[in-house]
Amino acid sequence: MTLWKYITAGCVVTLSVMVWRKIYKVYSVYTRGMATCGKDMLHKTVLITGANCGIGKAVALELAKRHARVIMACRNEEKATAAIADIRKVTTNGDLIYKHLDLKSFSSVRDFCKDITENETRLDVLINNAAVMNHPYALTEDNIEIHMSVNHFGNFLLINLLLSLLKKSSPSRIIFVSSALHKYGTVNFEDFKSQQKKPYADSKLANVYFARELAERMKGTGVAVHTVHPGMVNTELSRHSIPTALNFIATPLKYLLLPSAQEGCQGVLNLAVADLENDTGKYYGKTGKEEQWPDISSDSKLWKRMWDISAKMTNLSS
Repeated sequence: MTLWKYITAGCVVTLSVMVWRKIYKVYSVYTRGMATCGKDMLHKTVLITGANCGIGKAVALELAKRHARVIMACRNEEKATAAIADIRKVTTNGDLIYKHLDLKSFSSVRDFCKDITENETRLDVLINNAAVMNHPYALTEDNIEIHMSVNHFGNFLLINLLLSLLKKSSPSRIIFVSSALHKYGTVNFEDFKSQQKKPYADSKLANVYFARELAERMKGTGVAVHTVHPGMVNTELSRHSIPTALNFIATPLKYLLLPSAQEGCQGVLNLAVADLENDTGKYYGKTGKEEQWPDISSDSKLWKRMWDISAKMTNLSS
């Protein structure tokens, strides 16, 4: 019995430390974190993909506090409406507009961009946040593996179709919410249909190639390009990663061990509101601090190749 007493006491102490550590982290975000600072965004229009939950929703809240006009581009209208209602419980500032966007459908992307370019007079910040991770293997209506479609090709088409509005609104910026896992990815330039061993990392690497090439092409246009990896965050992104039967264990552990969306959005939020002068093409960590680009993304020939293939697959010129 004595041994079990020690084990129980150890568990209680460990859990208590974890709880207090979590409380301290949350307190730090609200008292000293970037979510409490940054310039006012009055008269600025920000478009966020996947803004109905997780980091996207947290950023939408913080930008609304700063009086921004926030276009919440989401696939699910019901969830987007609920997210807007949640934000309105916290702040009445800013404008929150839902627009339907399904990144796994090129047709949906084109319809969305047509709506934006015809009805919006400016676009100051575009935050590419929406993504899928460990989704069961599936091909989209455009015959592309779903991770590659949502995490890269949909973004490629979206950004290119909105570039004219971004240039018109310059100085403007594009923010890629990436992942440090792209360092472990590989891009099979010959096959974007088959199931891959690391589909999330592979698709994020493809998107990084695009981000780097885009930054080069946008130099001198007034459109800055930034890439940020928020680290592991407790959001719905991981919902396909854990078997449902284990959620009763995983959910409290994720809450205690991982940053919340409010904590995890700090780097993205900083890039959206900070005065970055003429910075572009850089890579930032979860707090918004600049980091060196990983070696895997340093080959500019691969950036160009990814761009050319993406333009062909999305029929960009049509």
